[in-house]
Amino acid sequence: MRRVAEDVFQIPLTPRDGVNAYLLGDVVVDAGAKVSAKRLIKALHGHAVGAHALTHAHPDHAGGSRRLVEAFDVPVWVGERDRETVETGRPPAPQTWAAPAVSRLGGFEAVGVARVLREGDDLGHGFTVLETPGHSDGHVAFWRERDRTLVLGDVLFNLHPLTTRPGLREPPRVLTRDPGLNRESARRLAALEPELMLFGHGPPLRDPAVLTAFVAGFEA
Repeated sequence: MRRVAEDVFQIPLTPRDGVNAYLLGDVVVDAGAKVSAKRLIKALHGHAVGAHALTHAHPDHAGGSRRLVEAFDVPVWVGERDRETVETGRPPAPQTWAAPAVSRLGGFEAVGVARVLREGDDLGHGFTVLETPGHSDGHVAFWRERDRTLVLGDVLFNLHPLTTRPGLREPPRVLTRDPGLNRESARRLAALEPELMLFGHGPPLRDPAVLTAFVAGFEA
């Protein structure tokens, strides 16, 4: 676990920041895959854990959620349009050739949702909920304006998903529900000019100009 800002800790769940969870005060953001749950729970021991928030309902972020909830007896919070996915454990397939494989292999252990997150909601510890759909229908990000810290889930990656080489990338299109809408979400987040960007996949980024330049390269 690494402190990256006031009351903010990064919890790498795989080598080279391949999959990350975060602790924002006492709110655990994302939980990695089911196989990472033990590592996450161990990392959190000795820290106050009061809730579990998901940026989105994909198995590499919500796969460990049920075990986390069972370990700490905390409520689950998720974006409104991802609630059904969390409670069934079956993500809707992207509109791509990968849809059949996602339907067969993309499930995870279902868990009940105690709170639906909507635009402008207070997450606690200074963070506000931003609706950032595209990668999933109910994807959300978490923004703290006072120090310009942004937890952006999978709106963008900061590594290559196969080589783990650092660098900004769009999430794989074959696993993204609406790539065009996801680009709109990325542009919106770049306009905030965050000073610290925390990704579901990849190391933290502290240069807003890099994000601005990346989204400027999107096709019109």
